[in-house]
Amino acid sequence: MDDDRLAEELRLAVGQLVRAVRPADTMPPGEAAVLGYLDRGGPLTTADIAHQRGVSHQSVAKAVKELLGQGLVLAEAHPSDGRKLLLHLTPAGRSRLTEERRRRENWLGAAIGDVLSSDERETLAAAVPLLSRLTAHLKTK
Repeated sequence: MDDDRLAEELRLAVGQLVRAVRPADTMPPGEAAVLGYLDRGGPLTTADIAHQRGVSHQSVAKAVKELLGQGLVLAEAHPSDGRKLLLHLTPAGRSRLTEERRRRENWLGAAIGDVLSSDERETLAAAVPLLSRLTAHLKTK
């Protein structure tokens, strides 16, 4: 299989996998994504998150408004630019994110256990670092 064909097959399979895991989520994807970015990247502005996600500032702002209302995110004045707000993950936000991640992990883990043989699980485990390397490379482009 040539590289372009492999790329298309991979894109389709990963996209379908991501969509198949979504039923395990209990919060909107945009809100979960904001919590994830704050967890991985520390305090960020709405613009920072929008840029990293590749979405509009407005869509992130809507998610942030909901998260603020639920007490999952805290906003404070940006130390170097008073026009911006710096967003922080609250302990409640971290707990909710952990719960969402655990739910997805259990959902996918059960499917792996149900469908894949021991050898297939080893093959899948060997592929994870390769997928991570591809992701890191694509983020630099």
